[in-house]
Amino acid sequence: MNILLIGSGGREHALAWKLAQSPLLEKLFISPGNGGMDPLGEIVTLEVTNHQAVIDFCRLMAVAFVVIGPEAPLVDGLADSLRAADIDAFGPSAAAAQLEGSKNFTKALCAKMDIPTAAYGHFTDAAAAHAYIDAQGAPIVIKADGLAAGKGVTVAMTLEEAHAAIDDCFDGAFGDAGAEVVVEEFLEGEEASMFFLCDGKTALPFGTAQDHKRVGDGDTGANTGGMGAYSPAPVLDDDMQQRVMREIVEPTLRGMAQAGSPFSGVLYAGLMIDASGPKLIEYNVRFGDPECQVLMVRLESDLLPLLLASAKGDLSGAKAVWSDEVALTVVMAAKGYPGAYEKGTIITALDALYDDQIEVFHAGTELRGKHLYAVGGRVLCVVARAETVKEAQKLAYYAVEEVNWPEGFWRTDIGWRAIAREES
Repeated sequence: MNILLIGSGGREHALAWKLAQSPLLEKLFISPGNGGMDPLGEIVTLEVTNHQAVIDFCRLMAVAFVVIGPEAPLVDGLADSLRAADIDAFGPSAAAAQLEGSKNFTKALCAKMDIPTAAYGHFTDAAAAHAYIDAQGAPIVIKADGLAAGKGVTVAMTLEEAHAAIDDCFDGAFGDAGAEVVVEEFLEGEEASMFFLCDGKTALPFGTAQDHKRVGDGDTGANTGGMGAYSPAPVLDDDMQQRVMREIVEPTLRGMAQAGSPFSGVLYAGLMIDASGPKLIEYNVRFGDPECQVLMVRLESDLLPLLLASAKGDLSGAKAVWSDEVALTVVMAAKGYPGAYEKGTIITALDALYDDQIEVFHAGTELRGKHLYAVGGRVLCVVARAETVKEAQKLAYYAVEEVNWPEGFWRTDIGWRAIAREES
């Protein structure tokens, strides 16, 4: 089977790495790819907003299945266009992708289906949002309603921060994504993520992970797309996972089906766990980045038939088998990220890192001749596997220190919560 994988990040590198191991795969095409993905498939240039061009390419190259990695093409309806052309696609319809494309859409669904989540207000003008914040007080959470590449969320600990975040949204800091704003109750507890492969009717649990969103050690500084992750997430034990399925995911699938927009693809539930149980922070309609990297390293099953079963609408009998080992990834980012950063710096000394316990997934890299350049904010994801989080952390940081990239930085405490649990 010929497959087209769309995307260029660490998430897509991990998906390509796993898909390339499938005996069902004949040829893998990747668009646009990055500096580390070339050994896994043929890099092609496609304008994914031109749906007909993608369809024409698939027909020309006998591509039978398209795996869409990022959220933007899903919200744009690429999966719908492919399916209308009789090409199987992994990912939700544009209507179902509103679970990520509009935070207000998801909040309204939660209210309708009685799904536990934070109290909120939805605003289309700054004055009303400012008044709501003054009435509620701080801490409080401000979210751009639309897609903002993981950067449209501010956890404001003071009213001054909250008002500044509202101004940022309505002044255009996040483009069209900030034209509407959701202001949420501040939830306390422990954050974790749980993933599900869905076929429109049912959900197959597909691993847990814990991300580190803040840019600095000790979970300080600005929110980012993610500075590291590990899997599994200890806070999501078997009982808690069953509650997430029963109280959050199953009502979501029922609500989407009732609305005429059944959800297929991967449903990524961002959760807050406290003494009362799980609450939904937000949904994403694609794999997380860097959570995907640790999931793919732990997954022992062939990924391809699982994604195909989801795309074809029948996950009955499907099973995902996982390694008992821990996987932990450290993101290496360009100095200055998530703000302004220098592009075009050279990275060396990667070849010596690869062994049976270490994988390096590229994100913002570009190969020019024999040299590898950093061209994005989050640039490399170094993943280690071991029996414990502490051992995986030690291996990952050993590998990170071997990379020759003076213009990069990274957090030094990925996995700290889980290690504290191990040592308690």
